[in-house]
Parts: sequence; structure tokens; C-alpha cells
Amino acid sequence: MTSISSRIIGIDLGTTNSCVSILQNNKPVIIESMEGKRTIPSVVSISKDDIVVGDSAKKNLTTSPKNTIFAAKRLIGRNYDDFELKSYLNKLPYDTIKHCNGDVWIKIDDKKYSPSQISGFILSKLKLAAEKFLNTKILKSVITVPAYFNDMQRQATKDAGKIAGLEVLRIVNEPTAAALAYGLDKKAQGNIAVYDLGGGTFDISILELDNGIFHVKSTNGNTFLGGEDLDNILVDYIVNKFESKTGINLRNQKESLSRIKESAEIVKRELSSNLFSEINIPYIYNKDNKNFHLKEKITREEFEKLTKSIVDKTVEPCLKALKDAKLSKENIKHVILVGGMTRMPYVRQLVKKIFGIEPSYNINPDEAVAKGAALQAGVLEGKLKNVLLLDVVPLSLGIELLGGVFEKIIKRNTTVPFKETQSFSTSEDNQTEVDIKVFQGERKMVKDNRFLGEIKLINIPKAPKGVPKIEVSFEADANGIYKVSACDGVTKEKREIEIVPSGGLNEKEIERMIFEAKNNEEKDELNYKRSELKLEIKNLLNKNLPKKYVENLNKILQNEQFDVEETSNLILEIKNQQKK
Repeated sequence: MTSISSRIIGIDLGTTNSCVSILQNNKPVIIESMEGKRTIPSVVSISKDDIVVGDSAKKNLTTSPKNTIFAAKRLIGRNYDDFELKSYLNKLPYDTIKHCNGDVWIKIDDKKYSPSQISGFILSKLKLAAEKFLNTKILKSVITVPAYFNDMQRQATKDAGKIAGLEVLRIVNEPTAAALAYGLDKKAQGNIAVYDLGGGTFDISILELDNGIFHVKSTNGNTFLGGEDLDNILVDYIVNKFESKTGINLRNQKESLSRIKESAEIVKRELSSNLFSEINIPYIYNKDNKNFHLKEKITREEFEKLTKSIVDKTVEPCLKALKDAKLSKENIKHVILVGGMTRMPYVRQLVKKIFGIEPSYNINPDEAVAKGAALQAGVLEGKLKNVLLLDVVPLSLGIELLGGVFEKIIKRNTTVPFKETQSFSTSEDNQTEVDIKVFQGERKMVKDNRFLGEIKLINIPKAPKGVPKIEVSFEADANGIYKVSACDGVTKEKREIEIVPSGGLNEKEIERMIFEAKNNEEKDELNYKRSELKLEIKNLLNKNLPKKYVENLNKILQNEQFDVEETSNLILEIKNQQKK
């Protein structure tokens, strides 16, 4: 595999699972992982310098909870002091720290990892699967993010792509990608609502579909609401029940909590199709040489009561999205469900109640987003014609006024691309320069919103306050790159900045992480070769082989780190013997 492909892969980088897709004959195809799965768990396990991703890493959640990272997407591009992060970080079995730039990072043993780096490991595994599938090197991608991700989170996702050796040509909102997959497949027209409840985030988007034009009318959501929260509620419930029966508090037992969480996830899934499920964990705790076992029956009714308050938090964003789109529920023709949590019966009932129609169940909620990303990749490749995606700004953009007030210039749900200009003036007599600070958010005061950058406009002619005319313009291209300019109405002096928000990583950090990811890629390549050789060995063992070969092959299967070259030579020798 030496050639470099111009192909662009589509990736759904999820909180719980991730998925990669490619356009083949104008249809999106899901690429299976090296383990033969259509999605991989978004889990990374680190032991010294050994980094394992996906299904193999997930097995370590219960045995090495402090070294196994899950739900890194919930931390990506976030500040350690973010209010909603606080209680969540306390529940994580692995350690988190405040990095020097204020971001939340992960600490394993003596090493620190950014959430972008962890996501980069996941992307590397998906990239490798795509390269094996296409038998060529892949360098370009389209990656999806929650519609309500801010610019910091989007840039941090791009950094993750860079670490994995991928140029991220386009960041696409997850609900928009799902609508793209549904709309082109079903040839749908009219207004569509995409209800996306995943492992860590919730998004609602309202789109208008008209002959290949996908126009996002509004979007809303919560970047900290998803299946993880339901798991944690169920874990708390089980821990409390166990304590009431035995008097034993398991809250500080990280390994026990990880085992309970793993069982809680299974119960949650089973209750989508069954009326009850059971948690049965032997040897959950040992006290005074006495073993304690955890056994608890959970009914669907109990689970729905426990989690109702969380799921009901999705109602208000849906109503706001309808209002912002200037539509009523009667105007919605189709409702698409995206994300694994939408399999939950109560979620489906709630969605039907909100929009007044039965949601569509003929789209795979785990694969729709990746397929949509592949379709967008196809548009960028020029393979898909007559498709136009018009997305929106998820959060308002504006500047700081006197007293720290936030003045919105671009309101949320403005269609991209855009250009908007507003006039302002000086706040003091004879003021000759102005600092224009740019923010993103919905709060009335700038201190509650996210700072993006600033412009200093100088050489303003002296005049009484309120007389000079300063024009501030915001514009954005299809990639969501913002340009902000300020112009003096008299001198026509102009200052301009391109807002490229920091993902929290500097170039040196990114370079180091790229190097580490490449090292891990070589290990992944070796593991892939080993898995291929194992399949060949198993096929050979089904044939009538001499005893010495059978013994050697069985020994190889028992050794996880067997020598690839020696094994390849042995297999070749056996095949040559069979030909004689």
C-alpha cells in the first residue's frame, strides 16, 4: 500500500461508538473495522506505551478503569472549569487535570493526554480500516460534530484529525449529515426534523429539503446530554440499592463501579426490547473475607421513571428549534431518529408527542451520520452532483460593548455563508483607537460567552464621543471560517482578522502527538497483519496437516505477540508442502 488516494472518507466520531464510510458507485458504504465490526467503541486503553483502541480497549474498562478512556468527546475543546463538567469529572474512573491553557486533559500514570489526542487514536484506527478497504493511503476526511458544538470544540476535532494524519476538509453537523443520508436515500422533500440523541450529546435540527438542496432552518441542543447520563443515573440507583441491602458504599471502588457501569449499559440496551433485565455481578466486594455479590432486577418502567427527567430535557430544544425555524409541528413531514439512545421506547413516544407524527424507523441510527459524511465527501470529490448543503451558525457571534454587554451581530441559525455589517461609535471624547473584542454565545454579558479574538482600530480622527462611525463586518465561508473587519467611516482605515479558534493545542503539541500517533499506527498495522495470519492459521488447522505443523500453529495462536515474518514463512512452507 504505497499509493496515495485522492479519496475522502466520511467519519462519525461518536461519544460511545465511531464509524467510517466511503462513497462507492454513488452510495455510501460502511467500512468494517479490522475486527469485522461496522462501528468501533470510542474507547482507548493505555498501558505504558501500548495503546489499544476499540473493542480490545473496551475489554479493559472493568480490569483497568484508570487506564481506559471513554467518552473523550465530552471533554474535547472544553475548559476544566466549565460548570457542567465538574460533577461529571468526579464520576470518571480515569484521572483528569487542568492543562496550562485551562483545558481539561487526561492523566494516565505520569503521562498527560489531550482529548484531541485520544480522539486522534480513534480516528487513526478508522483511517487504517479505510486504507485496508481501499488498499491505498488516505489523507483527507469529512468529520461530523454535534450541531451545538462551539468553535473551540470544532477546532479541537480538526486537531484530532491532524494528529491522525488526516486533513479535515469539512466539519459537518451530525443531524445535517443524517438528513443528507435519509434525504438522498428516500428522495424526501419538505421539512424534516432530525432528533439526535447519542452517547454524550443531544441535537435537534430542522431542515427543508427541496430537489437536492438541504437547507438547515434552525438547530438547537445540549452538548452535555446523552446516554452517558442515563448510564450514570442507573449506576447511582444500583449503588444505592446495594448499600441499603448490605451497608457497603461502593462509590469509591473504581473497579467495582466500572463493572456496574458495564452492566448498566447492557441493561439499558436490553430494556429497549425487553420489559425487564437483570444485573448479576459476582464478587463485587470482599469484606472481612466475606464475598458480596450484586444481583438486581430492573424493569423498563423503573428505568423510564429514573431517566425521565433527563430525556424530557430534549423537549425544550425541539420547541425552540421549531420556533426559530418559524414552523409549527404540523409543518414537519418527516422525523428522523439518530443515535443509539433513540431505540429507547420512551424516547420514541416522546418524539411522536413533540412532532405529532410517527418517526421514521427505516434508517440505522448508528450509521446514518457516517453515511451522510461520506455523501458530503462525495460532493467535495465532485462525484455527487446537484446536492447543496446550506448549514447554519449554531451560536450567535458579536462584540463587547461598554459595560461588558454582548451585542449580537450574527444571530444563531443564520445561514452560512453570510456577511453582515453594523455601525458603532466611540464611547469617549477624542478617542483615537478602539479595541473590538469578538465573542460567541447566547448570554447577555460577554463574561458568560466564549472569547474568539480582537481587532485594534487606530488613527480614528479626534471627535466628540458618538460622532465617529465605525463599521464592523462579520462574514463566513462554507467551511465556517469567520472573518471580522472594522472600518473607520472617515479615514476608511480597515483592520481585519480571521477567527481561527484555538483547539487548545499549540503546533509543537500537535507535532508531538502526530509522531506518537504514527508510532501507534505501526503497531496497529502489525496487529492487523496478525489478525489476518490468525484467520489463515485457523483455516489451515481445519485441514489434515502433519502433527508438527499443528503443534506449531496452535502455539502461535496462544501467543498474542507472535512474530509476523516467521509465521508468514511457516504458512508459506505449509502451503508449498500441500501443493506437492
